Amino acid sequence: MKRLFVLRHAKAGPHDEKHDKERALIERGRSDSVFMGAEMRKKGYLPDLVLCSDARRTTQTWEYAAPEIGAHPKTRFLDSLYDATAAAILKCIRTESGDARAVVVIGHNPGLEDFARKLVRKPADAEERSRAAALAAKFPTCALVVLDFDVDDWAKVAPGTGALIDYITPAGLKAR
Repeated sequence: MKRLFVLRHAKAGPHDEKHDKERALIERGRSDSVFMGAEMRKKGYLPDLVLCSDARRTTQTWEYAAPEIGAHPKTRFLDSLYDATAAAILKCIRTESGDARAVVVIGHNPGLEDFARKLVRKPADAEERSRAAALAAKFPTCALVVLDFDVDDWAKVAPGTGALIDYITPAGLKAR
């Protein structure tokens, strides 16, 4: 069994195409990252490995979430995840994850959203169907998708095979 956490970077400053990679988190993004890290710890979502885009907003998302999670996974900051397509993210997961049981990938839309949606299997029950519908409707900043795969090797992860265990958004956490 392999578990994948798909985390979209938190809310960043205004888009600036010339300096996009250097965009930093705004206050809401920093606080959402802290909330998400705390929720991951609360639910026992502890990664063995983090694969993070090397853009400033993704590295800062991890910087603020990590202390709240409390785990100390190996972390790799990868240029290949910056603005990556769904296919490129899948290739990265298959090749970079090694023996890790649980991996977090932190990246950018639209590729990350497309990646998460493509991995989700046909829902097995009403709860999974509800999570899939919520994911299909919106994948906001700092949203977290939790997928389980019945495989023993990351190279076997394929579209349409991930059980959608959880879908968490900052707005959902704040509404509790």
